Amino acid sequence: PAGPTGQLPAMDADGTLVTGTVGPAGQEGCITLEEGYQSARWCGLNIVATIKGELGDLDRVEKVVKLFGIVNSHVDFKEQHLVMNGASDLICEVFPDLPKHARSAIGTNTLPLGVATEVEAIVRIRSD
Repeated sequence: PAGPTGQLPAMDADGTLVTGTVGPAGQEGCITLEEGYQSARWCGLNIVATIKGELGDLDRVEKVVKLFGIVNSHVDFKEQHLVMNGASDLICEVFPDLPKHARSAIGTNTLPLGVATEVEAIVRIRSD
């Protein structure tokens, strides 16, 4: 059966949107790979918070099936997979005993609100 769906933008601890274009090291006007990684990590945390908000806890999560990440990227940036490690690492930390998830990452020249990353998740939930 289908369940709740939705996306949350990447926001840091104080609620500020994580915005910017991820670029090659030293590229003027771009955020760094590490800042992109942190943005993806915040997306992962928002996914976990959404799951917990819908279910009340995380005990019914059987598997994070797949993460799909979109990285707001400079034309010369080719490391989207490293940015998306932020979300994957967070999911693996929160659910260390679950099977590992599949993942895709792509780059784009813009995202809504200028956010640096967007992550979607497919999660299998155990029925009660």
